[in-house]
Amino acid sequence: MSRSATIDRQTQETQINLDLTLDGCGEACIATPVPFMNHMLTLLSRHGFFDLTVKAEGDVEVDDHHTVEDLGICLGQAFVKALGDKQGIRRYGAATVPMDETLASVHIDFSGRSCLVFNMDLPKAKVGSFDVELVEEFFTAFCNHAGANVHVNLVYGRNLHHMIEGVFKAFGRALDEATGLDPRIQGVLSTKGKL
Repeated sequence: MSRSATIDRQTQETQINLDLTLDGCGEACIATPVPFMNHMLTLLSRHGFFDLTVKAEGDVEVDDHHTVEDLGICLGQAFVKALGDKQGIRRYGAATVPMDETLASVHIDFSGRSCLVFNMDLPKAKVGSFDVELVEEFFTAFCNHAGANVHVNLVYGRNLHHMIEGVFKAFGRALDEATGLDPRIQGVLSTKGKL
Protein backbone atom coordinates (compact mmCIF):
# COMPACT_ATOMS: atom_id res chain seq x y z
CA MET A 1 0.00 0.00 0.00
CA SER A 2 1.50 3.31 -1.10
CA ARG A 3 0.80 6.03 1.41
CA SER A 4 1.39 9.04 -0.76
CA ALA A 5 -0.49 11.97 -2.23
CA THR A 6 -0.21 14.70 -4.81
CA ILE A 7 -2.05 17.97 -4.34
CA ASP A 8 -2.33 20.63 -7.02
CA ARG A 9 -3.86 23.94 -5.94
CA GLN A 10 -4.32 26.73 -8.46
CA THR A 11 -5.93 30.01 -7.39
CA GLN A 12 -5.61 33.64 -8.43
CA GLU A 13 -3.28 34.09 -5.43
CA THR A 14 -1.15 30.93 -5.43
CA GLN A 15 -0.09 27.99 -7.56
CA ILE A 16 1.10 25.03 -5.49
CA ASN A 17 2.08 21.48 -6.38
CA LEU A 18 2.85 19.23 -3.41
CA ASP A 19 3.94 15.58 -3.31
CA LEU A 20 3.98 13.70 0.00
CA THR A 21 5.17 10.17 0.79
CA LEU A 22 4.53 9.17 4.39
CA ASP A 23 6.83 6.15 4.44
CA GLY A 24 9.87 8.01 3.23
CA CYS A 25 13.25 8.90 4.66
CA GLY A 26 12.97 12.64 5.21
CA GLU A 27 13.99 13.88 1.78
CA ALA A 28 12.69 17.31 0.82
CA CYS A 29 12.78 19.47 -2.27
CA ILE A 30 11.06 22.74 -1.38
CA ALA A 31 10.81 25.74 -3.70
CA THR A 32 8.48 28.52 -2.57
CA PRO A 33 8.89 32.31 -2.70
CA VAL A 34 9.02 32.37 1.13
CA PRO A 35 12.57 31.38 2.17
CA PHE A 36 11.78 30.90 5.86
CA MET A 37 8.95 28.47 5.00
CA ASN A 38 11.32 26.58 2.70
CA HIS A 39 13.54 26.08 5.74
CA MET A 40 10.63 25.06 8.02
CA LEU A 41 9.12 22.61 5.51
CA THR A 42 12.53 21.05 4.86
CA LEU A 43 13.16 20.37 8.53
CA LEU A 44 9.53 19.26 9.03
CA SER A 45 10.11 16.59 6.39
CA ARG A 46 13.49 15.59 7.79
CA HIS A 47 12.31 15.20 11.38
CA GLY A 48 9.04 13.55 10.32
CA PHE A 49 10.79 11.03 8.05
CA PHE A 50 8.38 11.72 5.20
CA ASP A 51 9.38 12.78 1.71
CA LEU A 52 8.05 16.14 0.60
CA THR A 53 8.32 18.00 -2.68
CA VAL A 54 6.75 21.45 -2.96
CA LYS A 55 6.77 23.87 -5.88
CA ALA A 56 4.89 27.06 -5.16
CA GLU A 57 4.36 30.53 -6.51
CA GLY A 58 2.31 33.20 -4.82
CA ASP A 59 1.44 36.87 -4.68
CA VAL A 60 4.26 37.68 -2.28
CA GLU A 61 4.35 41.20 -3.69
CA VAL A 62 1.20 41.67 -1.57
CA ASP A 63 2.65 39.70 1.36
CA ASP A 64 3.40 36.08 2.29
CA HIS A 65 0.01 35.36 3.89
CA HIS A 66 -1.73 33.66 0.96
CA THR A 67 1.26 31.47 0.16
CA VAL A 68 1.85 30.35 3.76
CA GLU A 69 -1.84 29.67 4.37
CA ASP A 70 -2.19 27.72 1.12
CA LEU A 71 0.89 25.66 1.96
CA GLY A 72 -0.90 24.64 5.16
CA ILE A 73 -4.06 23.82 3.20
CA CYS A 74 -2.17 21.65 0.72
CA LEU A 75 -0.16 19.83 3.38
CA GLY A 76 -3.34 19.08 5.34
CA GLN A 77 -5.08 17.78 2.22
CA ALA A 78 -2.06 15.65 1.37
CA PHE A 79 -2.09 13.97 4.78
CA VAL A 80 -5.81 13.20 4.44
CA LYS A 81 -5.27 11.67 1.01
CA ALA A 82 -2.14 9.72 1.99
CA LEU A 83 -3.75 8.32 5.16
CA GLY A 84 -6.83 7.12 3.26
CA ASP A 85 -9.20 5.30 5.63
CA LYS A 86 -6.61 5.55 8.46
CA GLN A 87 -6.59 1.77 8.98
CA GLY A 88 -3.86 0.74 11.41
CA ILE A 89 -2.45 4.20 12.17
CA ARG A 90 -1.50 5.13 15.72
CA ARG A 91 -3.68 8.24 15.36
CA TYR A 92 -1.98 10.12 18.20
CA GLY A 93 1.48 11.62 18.19
CA ALA A 94 3.42 13.82 20.56
CA ALA A 95 6.90 15.27 20.65
CA THR A 96 8.84 17.70 22.78
CA VAL A 97 11.96 19.11 21.18
CA PRO A 98 14.73 21.33 22.55
CA MET A 99 16.24 23.92 20.23
CA ASP A 100 19.09 25.62 22.08
CA GLU A 101 17.36 27.79 24.73
CA THR A 102 13.88 26.84 23.46
CA LEU A 103 11.62 23.93 24.37
CA ALA A 104 8.63 23.23 22.11
CA SER A 105 5.90 20.61 22.28
CA VAL A 106 3.35 19.46 19.71
CA HIS A 107 0.56 16.91 20.16
CA ILE A 108 -1.66 15.68 17.32
CA ASP A 109 -4.76 13.52 16.91
CA PHE A 110 -5.96 12.52 13.45
CA SER A 111 -9.52 12.30 14.76
CA GLY A 112 -11.28 13.71 11.71
CA ARG A 113 -12.15 16.82 13.72
CA SER A 114 -10.14 20.00 13.27
CA CYS A 115 -9.02 21.98 16.29
CA LEU A 116 -5.92 24.08 16.83
CA VAL A 117 -4.72 25.05 20.28
CA PHE A 118 -1.85 27.46 19.68
CA ASN A 119 0.06 28.41 22.81
CA MET A 120 2.83 30.52 21.31
CA ASP A 121 2.79 34.12 22.38
CA LEU A 122 4.57 35.47 19.32
CA PRO A 123 5.09 39.22 18.94
CA LYS A 124 4.23 41.07 15.75
CA ALA A 125 7.74 40.73 14.43
CA LYS A 126 9.77 39.29 11.59
CA VAL A 127 12.42 36.62 11.24
CA GLY A 128 14.29 37.94 8.25
CA SER A 129 11.42 38.98 5.97
CA PHE A 130 8.97 36.44 7.44
CA ASP A 131 6.01 37.68 9.52
CA VAL A 132 5.98 35.33 12.52
CA GLU A 133 2.20 35.69 12.95
CA LEU A 134 1.89 33.53 9.81
CA VAL A 135 3.01 30.48 11.79
CA GLU A 136 -0.45 30.30 13.38
CA GLU A 137 -2.08 30.79 9.96
CA PHE A 138 -0.14 27.81 8.61
CA PHE A 139 -1.20 25.55 11.49
CA THR A 140 -4.83 26.72 11.31
CA ALA A 141 -4.97 25.88 7.60
CA PHE A 142 -3.32 22.50 8.19
CA CYS A 143 -5.78 21.55 10.95
CA ASN A 144 -8.83 22.65 8.99
CA HIS A 145 -7.84 20.58 5.96
CA ALA A 146 -6.30 17.57 7.72
CA GLY A 147 -9.22 17.08 10.11
CA ALA A 148 -6.72 17.00 12.94
CA ASN A 149 -6.44 18.25 16.50
CA VAL A 150 -3.08 19.95 16.93
CA HIS A 151 -1.84 21.42 20.19
CA VAL A 152 1.22 23.64 19.83
CA ASN A 153 2.90 24.61 23.08
CA LEU A 154 5.97 26.75 23.36
CA VAL A 155 7.23 25.82 26.82
CA TYR A 156 9.86 28.56 26.79
CA GLY A 157 12.29 30.32 24.51
CA ARG A 158 13.83 33.68 23.64
CA ASN A 159 15.03 33.54 20.02
CA LEU A 160 12.11 33.73 17.56
CA HIS A 161 13.85 31.61 14.94
CA HIS A 162 14.60 28.89 17.51
CA MET A 163 11.06 29.01 18.87
CA ILE A 164 9.45 28.49 15.46
CA GLU A 165 12.03 25.92 14.37
CA GLY A 166 11.54 23.94 17.58
CA VAL A 167 7.79 23.84 16.94
CA PHE A 168 8.21 22.62 13.35
CA LYS A 169 10.67 19.91 14.42
CA ALA A 170 8.27 18.76 17.14
CA PHE A 171 5.42 18.83 14.61
CA GLY A 172 7.39 16.59 12.25
CA ARG A 173 8.14 14.07 14.99
CA ALA A 174 4.51 14.09 16.20
CA LEU A 175 3.29 13.53 12.62
CA ASP A 176 5.66 10.59 12.24
CA GLU A 177 4.32 8.97 15.39
CA ALA A 178 0.63 9.63 14.63
CA THR A 179 0.80 8.33 11.05
CA GLY A 180 2.88 5.28 11.92
CA LEU A 181 1.32 1.86 11.46
CA ASP A 182 0.85 -0.44 14.45
CA PRO A 183 0.11 -4.12 13.71
CA ARG A 184 -1.87 -4.38 16.96
CA ILE A 185 -4.49 -1.97 15.63
CA GLN A 186 -7.26 -3.76 13.77
CA GLY A 187 -9.24 -1.28 11.69
CA VAL A 188 -9.01 2.19 13.20
CA LEU A 189 -8.12 3.26 16.73
CA SER A 190 -11.61 4.37 17.72
CA THR A 191 -14.57 2.79 19.49
CA LYS A 192 -16.74 4.42 16.79
CA GLY A 193 -15.09 2.26 14.15
CA LYS A 194 -14.34 5.30 12.01
CA LEU A 195 -12.07 8.34 12.12
